[in-house]
Amino acid sequence: MFKKILTAAIFMLSITAIGSDFKVGIARKAITPQESPIWMAGYAVRNKPATGICYDLWAKALVVEESEENRIIIVTMDLIGLNKEISEVVAKRLIEKYRINRSQLLLNVSHCHTGPLILPSYTELNFTSPADLQSVVKYSQKLTDNLVEVVDLAMSNMEPMILTTGHGLAYFAKNRRDPKLPVKPVDYDVPVLGVSTPSGILRAILFGYACHNTTLPGEYYEINGDYAGYAQIELEKAYPGITAMFFQGCGADINPEPRGTVEDAQQNGKSLAEAVQIVLTRQLNPVRPPIRTAFKFVDLEFPPFNLELYQKEILSKDKYAQRRAKLMLEGFNKSWDMSRVHYPAQAIRFNSDLAILALAGEVVVDYALIVKKEYSRENLFVAGYSNDVPCYIPTKRILKEGGYEANSSLMYKGLPGPFAENVEDKVMGVIHQVMKEVGAKISKK
Repeated sequence: MFKKILTAAIFMLSITAIGSDFKVGIARKAITPQESPIWMAGYAVRNKPATGICYDLWAKALVVEESEENRIIIVTMDLIGLNKEISEVVAKRLIEKYRINRSQLLLNVSHCHTGPLILPSYTELNFTSPADLQSVVKYSQKLTDNLVEVVDLAMSNMEPMILTTGHGLAYFAKNRRDPKLPVKPVDYDVPVLGVSTPSGILRAILFGYACHNTTLPGEYYEINGDYAGYAQIELEKAYPGITAMFFQGCGADINPEPRGTVEDAQQNGKSLAEAVQIVLTRQLNPVRPPIRTAFKFVDLEFPPFNLELYQKEILSKDKYAQRRAKLMLEGFNKSWDMSRVHYPAQAIRFNSDLAILALAGEVVVDYALIVKKEYSRENLFVAGYSNDVPCYIPTKRILKEGGYEANSSLMYKGLPGPFAENVEDKVMGVIHQVMKEVGAKISKK
């Protein structure tokens, strides 16, 4: 076991004598559901609301300002997903309030499966009463206010800070795809951004990992942030007074191991926290201005609408297939456009020191590995589950192989599918657009 000798004082030794080029604001706000009863997200097996709270869930904000005209806002949340409705309302309010543009706001969720349901991101729930639905809706509406308020708190305490960065490794991520498949990629990278005062006192840590936040099973009924929550708790114990912020990577086809119990979630959280602590003992690299940002959309297409399929599914004994078919047929009869997903991608780059790529949806690990190879000269953080989480985002390889991430997961999201064969080309195309706009260059092949 890694000895707990890592303190803020040791972190100070890893910072070179560099100036504070930024003002930074840091804040947190509890987003633990107070509505009762409230249904939990992520597992179709659940048949009742949450029975208790293990520990609080948080929204945490980091505002990095080069000037009043050029800043970024990063908000992380201990939640399973974020829908378009919430993200667009939050963005609109913050854009109007702080005169930013959309590319300057990054929203990321940890994708924990032991938090409250966020509508309408998931459709697997059979509400037992109107009151159940009201609890979930009220929570979602309050969440919108909370996300704006946590940014307000961060904006109110801006101070000169130093940013430094490094990378570590954690090994509890395992590819969950069919073990008979020939390719089972994993990304063990633990990207770390440290925020400290000019005197070297650590104030915040932004760190990531590409792994489903599913140590705890569907039979678990307490509100809990899973391994990502425990990792944040461990870091905040090790460095009193800091704010630890977890961002989810491209872990859509990756599960934690071991998994199944609270003890497993604690163990995985400690493993991740220790990986971060090791990074903080090293000589970290400075992060300098200027800040450049980009935000683009691309339409990810579905094949032509299959009316016959949904006419069969509506008669299915599978209630989830039946529910999806009902929605598809209703949309067809009302002439709704169900041919595509409007998909956002975002890039943030600090000088040539750090680039953050934030992708929407449940992004499979292939994308992170492809992008890191293509941009190998960049110090790159790759996040999934950002700004909107409509569904899984597969690659060509996974579409060809089939399975949950390519096919059946879309049923639980209330979407047609699978995606058209050009989905990877479309996603990589918008990635190249935002990366080029912030000045990142593809490595020579």
